[in-house]
Amino acid sequence: MSKLKVGVIDLVSQGPKKTLWARVMHANFASIMPQVIATWCDQKGHEVDFMCYTGLENLEKELPRDADVVFISAFTQAAFLAYSLSKMLQAQGAVTVLGGPHARCYPEDACKYFDYVVGFTDEEVLMEILDNCEPQKPVGRHLSAKTQPKSLPSLIDRWKYVEPTLKKAPFLKLIPMIGSMGCPYTCSFCIDSVVKYQPLDFDVMKRDMQFLLTKFKEPWIGWQDPNFGVRFEDYMDAIASIQPRGRVKHIAESSLSILSKDHLEVMKENGFLALLPGIESWYEMGNKSRTSRKAGEEKLLRITEHVNMMFEYVPYVQTNFVLGLDTDEGDEPFELTKRFVDMAPAAFPGYSLLTSFGEAAPLNLEYQREKRVLPFPFHFLNNNQAMNLKPKNYEWIEFYDKVIDLTAYTFSRKAIYRRLMNTPHWTARYLNFIRAISAEGYGRIRFYKTIRKQLLRDTAFRDFFEGESEVIPEFYVNIIKRDLGALWSYLPEGAIYHNPNAYLEKQKSSAVS
Repeated sequence: MSKLKVGVIDLVSQGPKKTLWARVMHANFASIMPQVIATWCDQKGHEVDFMCYTGLENLEKELPRDADVVFISAFTQAAFLAYSLSKMLQAQGAVTVLGGPHARCYPEDACKYFDYVVGFTDEEVLMEILDNCEPQKPVGRHLSAKTQPKSLPSLIDRWKYVEPTLKKAPFLKLIPMIGSMGCPYTCSFCIDSVVKYQPLDFDVMKRDMQFLLTKFKEPWIGWQDPNFGVRFEDYMDAIASIQPRGRVKHIAESSLSILSKDHLEVMKENGFLALLPGIESWYEMGNKSRTSRKAGEEKLLRITEHVNMMFEYVPYVQTNFVLGLDTDEGDEPFELTKRFVDMAPAAFPGYSLLTSFGEAAPLNLEYQREKRVLPFPFHFLNNNQAMNLKPKNYEWIEFYDKVIDLTAYTFSRKAIYRRLMNTPHWTARYLNFIRAISAEGYGRIRFYKTIRKQLLRDTAFRDFFEGESEVIPEFYVNIIKRDLGALWSYLPEGAIYHNPNAYLEKQKSSAVS
């Protein structure tokens, strides 16, 4: 194989972002797999040009030049930026490859605009692309390994691609690491539920953490495991082996069932400073009949006690909720969440609107059978700008009234003040404040109010939400144009539309054949 010029682009942002939050945190959201692809290509002797796009760079100036092949990693919210870049790069003679969550969720759509679209990617899949580095017409090829790779390049091996991205973060610098892939649980709403749980090499983790102490006095690791700590003792033994103990700091997303008092004591000793458990709902997930009020009350008291206990061991806790679930009905779920805000004042509530991401989860097939999935442009599928499912138990205006009320309550001056006063760690205080006054707090309130106003005033807008029209409202088209800027001219014709039922149709076609 001849030596290739390889470009790798990690799209953290969907377009230019100049917000304070973007400046402070976007570099910390870099993904590991783009770094892995770059490392594998480098190890095979190719010339690699890597960039992580946080929204602050001049993207057109920093794109790989004269590349033979360019790998782009994107979440669905950055799909249009990825599609535009693919068209631009293909015009320059490059073969383009899409990976990341969007490639897994919407492979058929992505194949219209890329030469290759990859799901699970191991070295064998990578070699197939590099050995056949040619444009694929009329549509791209969808490739995927049967499972996630059994091992990944170490942080030491990836460092030449990690370090430039960390330099973009002004003060809080999270080094991306991962200790496992997949999940042992089988929740039908989760993208990792169909991925076999697989721990990675703990000895490699030890060497990587020891290496970080040669680069930083107190390195911060952002663990990207879908559910951190499933093999709790193995993780903690590996972390505890790094001396002096507790000097390496950690942030992780984990389930409350793992975060017991005994486990939290060990995590505190090992330098864990932030945890992100998922609460999701006050009712049983997946239960078609609504759980009783008493059960919701009981869960509120139990979860509140648990979360408040966590602050005895870690200074920062983000609790994740999903709004608009089929188990939600009436005022109660929103009122229970408001009570949680009062009863656990130090916790930062992270709210997501229920979203169906293509092939991400088995439950999406059920939504598509019920004809509830709406063709919202990918640009808005970031868990907060659009809910692409018609809510089961709410009318749209009623739903947005409740979301606005809850968000305003959560980010009222009183709630922000109580959150700050109950948060002793200065970094946690700063992040909570920035999140509240920027896009996540005040910004969302403004946006949701605008959506509600459009639903009231614009019949065509309302028809789109009700599934009575597939014409994307100008309101959304204008936002896409604004966010893409000059790259709007490269967005392929018709790309803002997609088939929201492609997953179901694919399953039916497979069953027939």
